[in-house]
Amino acid sequence: MQWFADAKLGIFIHWGIYAVNGIDESWSFFNGYISHEDYMAQRHGFTAENYDPKFWAKLIKSSGARYAVLTAKHHDGMALWDTKESSLNVLESTPAKRDLVKPFVKALRKNKLKVGLYFSQLDWSHPDYPIKTRTEKRYENDSIRWQKFLDFRFNQIKELSDGFKPDLLWFDGDWELKAPMWESRSLRDSLKSWQTGVILNSRINGYGDYATPEQGVPLHRPDEKYWELCMTMNDSWGYQPSDTHYKSLDEIIRIFSDMISMGGNLLLDIGPKADGSIPDEQIQILEGLGRWTNKHESAIFGTQAGLPPGYFSGPSTLSADSTILYLFLPWNSEGPFQLKGVKNEINRMWVVGNGGRITHRTYGKMYWSEKPGTVFFDVPEENLDKNMTVVAVLLKGALDLDK
Repeated sequence: MQWFADAKLGIFIHWGIYAVNGIDESWSFFNGYISHEDYMAQRHGFTAENYDPKFWAKLIKSSGARYAVLTAKHHDGMALWDTKESSLNVLESTPAKRDLVKPFVKALRKNKLKVGLYFSQLDWSHPDYPIKTRTEKRYENDSIRWQKFLDFRFNQIKELSDGFKPDLLWFDGDWELKAPMWESRSLRDSLKSWQTGVILNSRINGYGDYATPEQGVPLHRPDEKYWELCMTMNDSWGYQPSDTHYKSLDEIIRIFSDMISMGGNLLLDIGPKADGSIPDEQIQILEGLGRWTNKHESAIFGTQAGLPPGYFSGPSTLSADSTILYLFLPWNSEGPFQLKGVKNEINRMWVVGNGGRITHRTYGKMYWSEKPGTVFFDVPEENLDKNMTVVAVLLKGALDLDK
């Protein structure tokens, strides 16, 4: 899990036929907003004519992300690769007429990015899956049909594992049935035997390697050692031109800083159009994020969770050897900023990205007490970053906190 823990930033890519009309992916027919027939008719407009996986990979790398996850198959059952298990794939059912996963994987690997593939275990379009919509079922208690579906699911997952050797498999859709019916433990064992180093998220009824909270920013670190928050840039996973409710770059950076401060990752979503192009708003956010992550690389990648709440009024991270504390300033002001409860002597403080040295003042440290003093410091205005400033604190020895 070490590469995952060090990666900090990933890019989620929701791409499918739902981008043609710009509607909710799969859920639009499941919830009855549109008929299944009308939903599937979108496949005729899914051209991928401007799909440029090399550009995608370079953009993802430039953002600072270390891995990316592509929706190989969502709940609607439309596969983006050349599956032999169903004709419901982009080669046979859309004008794209080619495997879209293979060049994506190749481009990521060329850019030294880890490969993640999303796979929905449930399939609301499959004739042997028991649930069709929120209000309609195909059958109940039919073990023969259910086994047919399990075999279909198993074989598609085997295709992804054997064909692409992903570093990470991002499962979804486990909530409709319990682990014994999904044979979740057996699936995990099979995946680990096929590919020893593959990482699995938690959405195989808890049999994965890391937790995946969604959208809501956690107030506290999850109980699991490894975790990531998956989050949209606006309010939609897939491309929806009517959704202009984008988070600002500053807001995304602040959320990202919160996640790494708690020892987690951020999996930030983009939704390409049906032709494969990425909306300009999303490109601008990734490019702006890249400027900031590149400047503050030492404070982000390969770090560990920072200070617990109460020590500093902002996010923080800690170097792998615990000797450098990185403070993410909660607002762009010259201060003074306050750091409490650190017992270590401070050897030096500087602004990450430009090296500007910072002076600090310690108050309340009494020679007769083991209690640490309170540290105050200011950041000159000319050293402030336009999005979020980060200050490095070089400690004497590994971080030692007053509890």
